[in-house]
Amino acid sequence: PIRKKKHGGTGSHANDLSDSFVSGDEDNGRVSNKNIKNEINGNWLSTSSSNLQEARLKAKAKRRLRKNSSRDSGRGDSLSDTGDIIRGANTAPTSPKTKLLDRKSRLGKGRGLPKKGGAGGKGVWGRSGEVYEQEEVDEKDPNYDEAQVNCVYETVVPPLDERDFEKTLTPIVQEYFEHGDTNEVAELLADLNLGPMHSEVPSLAVVLALESRASHRELTSRLLADLCGSVLTHSDMERSFDKLLQELPDLVLDTPRAPQLVGRFIARAVHDKILSKSYIEGYKGKVDCEYTREALDRAAVLLKMSKGGLRIDNQWGSGGGQSPVVQLIQEMNLLLKEFILSGDLIEAERCLRDLEVPHFHHEFVYEAIIMVLESKGEKTLDLVLNLLKSLCESTIITVDQLRRGYERVYMDIAEINIDVPRAYFILEQFVDKSLSIGIIDVWLRDLCPSRGRKRFVSEGDGGVIKLESC
Repeated sequence: PIRKKKHGGTGSHANDLSDSFVSGDEDNGRVSNKNIKNEINGNWLSTSSSNLQEARLKAKAKRRLRKNSSRDSGRGDSLSDTGDIIRGANTAPTSPKTKLLDRKSRLGKGRGLPKKGGAGGKGVWGRSGEVYEQEEVDEKDPNYDEAQVNCVYETVVPPLDERDFEKTLTPIVQEYFEHGDTNEVAELLADLNLGPMHSEVPSLAVVLALESRASHRELTSRLLADLCGSVLTHSDMERSFDKLLQELPDLVLDTPRAPQLVGRFIARAVHDKILSKSYIEGYKGKVDCEYTREALDRAAVLLKMSKGGLRIDNQWGSGGGQSPVVQLIQEMNLLLKEFILSGDLIEAERCLRDLEVPHFHHEFVYEAIIMVLESKGEKTLDLVLNLLKSLCESTIITVDQLRRGYERVYMDIAEINIDVPRAYFILEQFVDKSLSIGIIDVWLRDLCPSRGRKRFVSEGDGGVIKLESC
């Protein structure tokens, strides 16, 4: 039987590289030298055991050489007659790929631009700047359509319906309240196909302004004046205000002052020549709604007052920080005078809010106290105290603003006393009552300056009391 025998060793000796197969009988550790047939690399050989082992060594060495060829390519290794590997001279390894198959650029040249300037490959537009000649129509083309030869294509914008109108126009008007540019609004409206909804634009802008501040109402009046003629017609304006008058019963639910505000919008529109002068007269004897009648009466009164010198073009005011300080002080004094005459706390609070100057309310406290010092009688003092208490309770005037107003009066009382001799006495009385109703604390009351006390009777007066010093 054939038995597999394994030999071990080190280095490149024959015993550690191959297995040997022998045939015959084993007797006392010796192997017979009979010829056997073995296969080496696909060739059947008939040889002795020693020749067979040498052939196996050479075959294994060749396999090892082929295995390392990719890593040690170019070193010039060869195989000797005894099966040993002969190392060649050290040469630089080369890539197994040939130069023709290697498409990667290793020269560091080029700018990464497309080939042929963008004119090569499929699905490309061609070189930049290339102009194509007009393609002639082939009448024999099976896809030829005579109706499309002179066809002109235009962009068609569908008209807005009632549902999408408010969603589209509301953001435009609210954004206008922030930037105040009427030209931008006109451009946006020109891009829309309003269709029969042109007359809805002024009414929507006025409704949004009713729920906003006085400065936004002024911006709305300017917007209507600028849109009339370029985007909207006079008939659109009249239909829009007619709709506002009809919807006043519903607008009053959200804005109780809607009739008065709409009346002011109508008066401003007539003044800006958006509406005709006969617009208000056309409703005489035809109005059944009390809110509509109130709005028209308010507009008629304002137009009559404009003939006497009232400026309707600035009836809403410039609003907040845009107004100069001198103008704000004049408006605050006018507000205080109207309050002294009417005594309406709610109207005074509303007028102060409409000024839109919460950072300037300490000046209102100062002007109110000065008016008390310059007035005569207890009526003005009590009304101003009630007004300041109401404003503090509604947080329109903060504690810090109230303190700053009082402290400023304390600083100017010496100059005020020159024009008002009893200023110190009235101020002390006003401060004591302010403490009693709880709008100031004891610390602010103690800061109140007092005039140096004069003697009522002096040595040279003969016992006569000086009444002017009381």
